[in-house]
Amino acid sequence: MYEQIIKYYSGELSTEERLDLLRKTHSDKALKEEFIRMQQLQAVLGLAPQENDQQEASAFYAQFLSEHKRTKILQLVRKTLRYAAAILLLIGATWMAADFYFTKDKPTEETFNTLYVPAGQRLSLTLQDGTLVWLNAQTTITYPTIFSSKERHVSIEGEAYFEVSKDAKKPFIVSVGNVDAKVLGTSFNVFNYPEEKYSRISLIEGSLNVYNPESESNGIILHPNEEITISNSRSAVSKIADYKYFLWKDGLYSFENESFENIIRRLEIYYDISVDVKDPAMLQWKYTVKFRQRDGIYEILRLMQRIHPFSMKKDDENNRIIIR
Repeated sequence: MYEQIIKYYSGELSTEERLDLLRKTHSDKALKEEFIRMQQLQAVLGLAPQENDQQEASAFYAQFLSEHKRTKILQLVRKTLRYAAAILLLIGATWMAADFYFTKDKPTEETFNTLYVPAGQRLSLTLQDGTLVWLNAQTTITYPTIFSSKERHVSIEGEAYFEVSKDAKKPFIVSVGNVDAKVLGTSFNVFNYPEEKYSRISLIEGSLNVYNPESESNGIILHPNEEITISNSRSAVSKIADYKYFLWKDGLYSFENESFENIIRRLEIYYDISVDVKDPAMLQWKYTVKFRQRDGIYEILRLMQRIHPFSMKKDDENNRIIIR
């Protein structure tokens, strides 16, 4: 399974194999930890960098060194570098092949990449067209290796922030649950976790058409400072209440006068853990707080204890936290 993780990051697994590995990370704690360590090592090697995270990456690497034998690390580094070289060669070969076929007007078989961000992590990447994407914890993005000549289409499960590269001839389309969002060049946030009962698309800059794929002409046009919430096939447009919320892409979770219940629900998603609050009255407590993602859920809850005191107990066997 260790080799499978390396093959995942080098793009050697089929779509079915990738999805199977991601499913196993949810139920296998050791596999999930190994998956995260590999992602951290890749960040250190520069294969998957995150902006403004050099110090964090160094801390992760120091922890990685302390938990693994030197020989095993050297083997992993050699393997990673070998696969990295293979990736670069593959990218070059793919580009030349695409250039040849496009100029000859010959059809090519579209291939897709699927990237998953584990709990408690975040990741930024640049797509082939120059579009910048930030991915929040437990998010999956699916995108083509090379965009078609007519459009740029990706899909999101989880949360992502986009800064779309402008191209008037090729609209950028994001599939979010049962709807699509089409833009030419803009900045917006997508919230679409499957365990939640709603999806939300928030527009920061530009314009956005949100529509059912079967009826684009009946779409809803969003303007800057607007967001659309979709639940049970119903939608509602409102003003963005708090721009500090989008600081998650910089590694900060910000809540403005938010209930304890909503904060707990969000932390459960971000850190893949269950939080059991025994007193229902506590769920109505209000908080205006800001946390660093890398602090982890236990430190975040300890800070919240200073505002409204409560007791907290870990239940590692059932992956949950009990609050009284």
